[in-house]
Amino acid sequence: MIGVPRRFSMFMKKYFLEGQKLDEKHAEALMTLPPDATFFQKVLVKHRRLVGILIPLVIVQIAWWLQAIRHDYFSLFPDRYIMSITMVFGAMVAGMTSEGGGAVAFPVMTLALNISPAVARDFSLMIQSVGMTAAAFTIFWMKIKLEIRSIVYCSLGAVLGMILGLEVIDAVLTPPQKKIGFVCIWFSFAFSLFLLNREHKRTTFDCIPTFGIWQASALLFSGCLGGIFSAIAGSGVDICSFSLLTLLFRVSEKVATPTSIVLMAINTCFGFYWRQFMMDGVEDNAWGYLKVCAPVVVIFAPLGSIIAS
Repeated sequence: MIGVPRRFSMFMKKYFLEGQKLDEKHAEALMTLPPDATFFQKVLVKHRRLVGILIPLVIVQIAWWLQAIRHDYFSLFPDRYIMSITMVFGAMVAGMTSEGGGAVAFPVMTLALNISPAVARDFSLMIQSVGMTAAAFTIFWMKIKLEIRSIVYCSLGAVLGMILGLEVIDAVLTPPQKKIGFVCIWFSFAFSLFLLNREHKRTTFDCIPTFGIWQASALLFSGCLGGIFSAIAGSGVDICSFSLLTLLFRVSEKVATPTSIVLMAINTCFGFYWRQFMMDGVEDNAWGYLKVCAPVVVIFAPLGSIIAS
C-alpha cells in the first residue's frame, strides 16, 4: 500500500514538476552550455524563462501605469477590486492549464456577481488578449514544443466559428442558456480529463503521428466549434483543441497545453477585434474591468506557464 505522503509526492511530481518539452535546439543548447559562458549566454539560455516573463511584464506595466496616472484608473478599484483578485487565480489557471482565464472570470461574473453574460464574454475576450498573449510570448521565448499544425488549422476554424457565434448564434440565445452552455462546456472538459487520467502509462506523441485530410478536417471542425463557444462564453477553443489532441491524437499533455494557450491567445485577440471594430463595440462596463485587471494578468499568466513548466 502507498501511503498518503507518497501519493501526494507522486501527484506533485506528475502534475507540477515533470517539466515542459522544449524545442530540440534549445534543449541541446541548455545541455551543452559551457561553464565559462558569457553573461548574456547564461541569461538567454539558462535563465530564459525569467526573461520571458519580464519582457511582456515590463511592456504592459509601463503602458498601464502611464494610462492609469493620466486617466485615473485607480478610482475604478473600489467598485471592481473583486475582479482584480479573481483574475489572480484566473491568470494562473490560464498560464498553467489549457483553460483560459475566461473560464474563471465568466462564471464568477455571471453567477456570483450577477453581471450580464455579454459583459462577462467581452471582458473574458479582452483580458485573455492581454494575459494569454503574455503567456504565449513566454512559451515562444522559452521555445517550448508546440503542435504547430493544430494551431494553424484550429485557428482557421476558430475564426469562422467566432464570426458565426458573434453575428448569429449569440443573439439567439438567452442569458440563462449561455450560462447553462458554459457549464456544459466545463463538464465536457472535466469528463475528457477523467477519461485521460484513467489510462495509465499510455503511449503519447509530441505531435500528431500521421497527418492527412481527415486530421486537418477534425482540427478545423474542432476550431470552429470552439470559436462558437468562445463567442458565447469567452472561452472554448482551448478546451476543444486540448481534448482533441490528447484523446483522439494521443498528443502529450505537455505539448497540448501550451498549444492550446497559444491558440486561445490568437482566438481572443481576433474576437476582441471583431467585437470592437466590426460590431457595435464591446460593452462599456467591460472596459472598466479590463483597466483594473490588465496589470494583474500580465504577471500571473506568464508565471502560471512557468510553474507548469
